[in-house]
Amino acid sequence: MADDRKSSDLFLRPDESLRFCMACFKRGILAVVCLLMKLLAIPLGNPPTIAKWLVMSFVLCPMLASAEGISVNKAEARLSEDGYQLSASYNVNLTFAAQQALERGVPLYFVGEFLLTRPRWYWLDEEIFQSEHTVKLSYNVLTRQYRISRGALFQNFASLEDALNILARQSSTVIPAEVVSKDGSYIAAARLRLDVAQLPKLLQVNALTGKDWTLNSDWYRWVINTAEMTVNSEGKTE
Repeated sequence: MADDRKSSDLFLRPDESLRFCMACFKRGILAVVCLLMKLLAIPLGNPPTIAKWLVMSFVLCPMLASAEGISVNKAEARLSEDGYQLSASYNVNLTFAAQQALERGVPLYFVGEFLLTRPRWYWLDEEIFQSEHTVKLSYNVLTRQYRISRGALFQNFASLEDALNILARQSSTVIPAEVVSKDGSYIAAARLRLDVAQLPKLLQVNALTGKDWTLNSDWYRWVINTAEMTVNSEGKTE
């Protein structure tokens, strides 16, 4: 009995565990705030300044977090002598986990997808065209250069921002003019996503269980009226 009492004393009751965790959490937050104020040279005895700094941190942190990911900036369909072509530009902001992996030599593969369908009121929409291509984003630790690769073609960049600007511009292959009616109405769709299946196995598990690897613009759709197209038909996100 005495041994059982001693062993039970080593564990906290549920209510005590909760209070202990909350106390540790509060102390951790306080330590981080004090450290940041020290780094930013904010006087500890100035309550108004501290209050303003805390308000700014609570406002800016969600904004910075929401900036991560991929979103559609503009999408359009162009008509040329060879046929039609779909294109889209994206806002691409890597998550912290993706950028850290990239800078450690892990290549990231992005898939650009385009669809063209014809709506039918009596049946499912008819798929007219589908295009998909993969773009590889990599980083060379020795040369400190980023590289965008499309098949055998590649281009090097000195900064990640320049590489992402190229990655953000995607175009489909040419749609033959004969498969598209000159006076029809179609729905075009575009999407850019990170192909997590090409990540290393360990990172694939993290990508499936967390949001640190959520890089997917989701499908963006817009209507194309070919009868009104002389040069291009353009769509923008609202």
